[in-house]
Formats: sequence, structure tokens, C-alpha cells
Amino acid sequence: MKTIVVASTNPVKAQSALNGFSRMFPRESFEVKTVDVPSGVSHQPMTDEETLLGATNRMIHAARALPEAHFWVGIEGGIEEQGNEMMAYAWIVVRSQDQEGKSRSGSFLLPRPIVDLIRQGVELGEADDRVFGRFNSKQGNGAIGILTNDVIDRTGLYEHAVILALTPFVKKELYLGSSS
Repeated sequence: MKTIVVASTNPVKAQSALNGFSRMFPRESFEVKTVDVPSGVSHQPMTDEETLLGATNRMIHAARALPEAHFWVGIEGGIEEQGNEMMAYAWIVVRSQDQEGKSRSGSFLLPRPIVDLIRQGVELGEADDRVFGRFNSKQGNGAIGILTNDVIDRTGLYEHAVILALTPFVKKELYLGSSS
């Protein structure tokens, strides 16, 4: 059984990583361990670069915390302003002893009441909870689940990005020697 260390104790992130690995490597068995590590970025990353850095930092800290694992996964949700609008998404970074992959999830437009709270310094998960009268939605279906009536939830959104981040592990011969 191979060990995946997810650089978060959030069950959504752990489940999305396990789902992605299981789909990409259906003949393998995996055990997921979670570890609470710092992202090294703000609680609510506000740019693409900061979000990717947060995912990368999380993955690096997870590898340092549990170096005996087979894979380390950093997942960081972020926000990016585009004009008067705000988009939400996540970056995923996966590393093994000899390979690295990364991917960005799909992005989605946030509604004005949530945007207003984020601009006041409130993190997206807290803004969701306030606007929709929920508690700890970021460990559940998240903003995407709320906004799509659970057609896509946070686990599903991240799972697709985990799958995409794993392509260098599936097609190693195409990625060897490429910078990552």
C-alpha cells in the first residue's frame, strides 16, 4: 500500500486526493495521512501566483514532516480579481521522490455578497458561511457546492485537478527531463 500525505487536515482535501489517485491508479492501494502544515501565504490567497506558492509550500512541508511517504500533496484554494469580478479556484501540487505534477482546478465566479466580504478581509469559507447561513462549509461542499446545488462540490472540483496533476506520473516517459 502506498502512502499519500495530504498537507491539510481538511477531510475534503484528503478525500479529493484519494479519489484522484484511485482513479488514476486503479490497481494500486493507497493510505492517506493528513498533516497540518503552514502554507506560507495569506489565509486567503488573492493571486494565482500566491495560490500556487501556497500549494507548493504545503507540499514541501508535508514531505519534511513525513519523508517516508510515497506522495505528498499540497492543495491551496485561491481568489483572483478580474476587473470588478472575483474568481475562485485551487492549485494542486503533487510530488514523489522523483516526479512532480501540478494543476489548477476549474474556476468559478463568486457572487457579489461574497466578493464584498472577501474585500473586507474575510476568507472565502467564512464568507460562504455568513452569506448562506452555514457552518464550516469549506470542510463540506464549499462555495462551488452551494452555488451549483451540489452538481459539483468542493471534493469533485479538487479531484479533477488532482487527476490532472498526476498526468506526469502516469506518462512518465513524456515528462522526464521537463522542468516542473
